[in-house]
Amino acid sequence: MRLGLNLGYQDWGRGLPRAIRLAQLADRLGYHSIWTAEAYGTDAVTPIAWMMAHTERVNFGSAIMQMPARTPAMTAMTAATLDLMSGGRFLLGLGLSGPQVVEGWHGQPYGRPLPKTREYVEIVRAILRREAPVEHHGEHYDIPYRGPDATGLGKPLRLIVHPRRADLPIYLAAIGPKNVALAAEIADGWLPIFFSPERAADTWDAALEAGFAAAGSGKSRDRFDVAPTVTVIVGDDLEALRNLVKPMLALYVGGMGARGRNFYNDLACRYGYEEAARTVQDLYLEGRKQEAAAAVPDALVDEVALLGPRERIADRLAAWREAGVTTMILGAAQDEAVTLMAELVL
Repeated sequence: MRLGLNLGYQDWGRGLPRAIRLAQLADRLGYHSIWTAEAYGTDAVTPIAWMMAHTERVNFGSAIMQMPARTPAMTAMTAATLDLMSGGRFLLGLGLSGPQVVEGWHGQPYGRPLPKTREYVEIVRAILRREAPVEHHGEHYDIPYRGPDATGLGKPLRLIVHPRRADLPIYLAAIGPKNVALAAEIADGWLPIFFSPERAADTWDAALEAGFAAAGSGKSRDRFDVAPTVTVIVGDDLEALRNLVKPMLALYVGGMGARGRNFYNDLACRYGYEEAARTVQDLYLEGRKQEAAAAVPDALVDEVALLGPRERIADRLAAWREAGVTTMILGAAQDEAVTLMAELVL
């Protein structure tokens, strides 16, 4: 199992020095990768470029670059640029996000997630392969554009630069069964959130195997990176540590999506926490965020996070290995946690 470090989306104006320090620590310790994110604040790409310039060996990935925010061509150009500038250290993590962000922030139609993602990845891969000028006419993307308001002057183009890697790794963020199957079929890796190793087989295995079968060519777990982000906090007061994690779980389970269209709430229900998930969502949508956090079950926190002293974290690691995790991406802000995990895993 490899290690990654997720620095998330933050106020980089205030948090950049700390992020660089953690990135350099992970680089020295032999971490595989460092990941950034975006929601509707700072973007994922700019901090990657900055931190690449301050590190030597570690890979950097986007977890995730939002597909509605960029055309496939812009994403391919960005990926090729970062990979060239860093000497082959970029990993492209993509995700659609949810309807509230897609339509409310980016002003794009949410559409049908599965065919939209499939088309997007197809176009990005075609651009990076650079085998021919790119032409794609699908349900969601029309290249060259030929709509009723087209000038008729558009023509298929080929990427000017030669990418360092035509097969640059592409990861997909997914938690729904159909989306996970699609990731297994068309991507090189999968970026799950709130991954429960004890429930992984029942929740994900069928979807993963369906995706591998659809891909053909003998694709299997041996050629696929399962890379969940896992909150890791070292300390002796387990209750206090759980209370640090619960507000984030409440935000996602309760507030990241409208009622009936919250994928994280759906996941908590698939894990067996239907009543708690409903309570957390009700409280959060009523604006009672502290109560929503308090309603997050301790058991759910313990399933999806690594908390406590060294011995407890070491004991829990076996479950993640047995669940088939190949890259554990830490959600960690402590130097102590980053160092401890290197001692236990690398």
